[in-house]
Amino acid sequence: MTRVVVVGATGNVGTSVVRALGGDAAVDEIVGVARRPPAAQAPKTTWVAADVEHSDLAAIFRGADCVVHLAWRIQPSYDVSSLRRTNVDGSARVFAAVAAAGAPSLVYASSVGAYSPGPKDRAVDESWPTDGTRTSFYARHKAEVERLLDRFESEHPDVRVVRMRPALIFKRVVVGP
Repeated sequence: MTRVVVVGATGNVGTSVVRALGGDAAVDEIVGVARRPPAAQAPKTTWVAADVEHSDLAAIFRGADCVVHLAWRIQPSYDVSSLRRTNVDGSARVFAAVAAAGAPSLVYASSVGAYSPGPKDRAVDESWPTDGTRTSFYARHKAEVERLLDRFESEHPDVRVVRMRPALIFKRVVVGP
């Protein structure tokens, strides 16, 4: 039985991940974690109201084969300390809960925003530094979480970690899963 927990399951990317997992025959159970679970139902999905800043995430992650961490805020952009509590501190709590729950794999949605500025005359690869851009809170937060994930991987070599660093992701319609 394969159980996947999706943190940030009602966001732009999360709704698509829940939909895709719901159609995957290899996935038996999905736990959709969101601050405000939707009224809509999704195949194989149980909704759990939780906040990465405060909730007991390890209890939710126990028994998971994989935790997909998508929770991230970009608004209100004028309150960077509030955003940091969710984005950086919340990510640290997710990673700690993955370890405490004994989940064997973690997928984290980082961003191309984590990369340091690169040369204008050639392409760079995944080995390019991820120190962000000093003038962007988003890039600084993504870079800081990359460091947290580096440490997590070092301290928990038994956990398979997958980092995604997509560019902007758009969705024509945002609806429940």
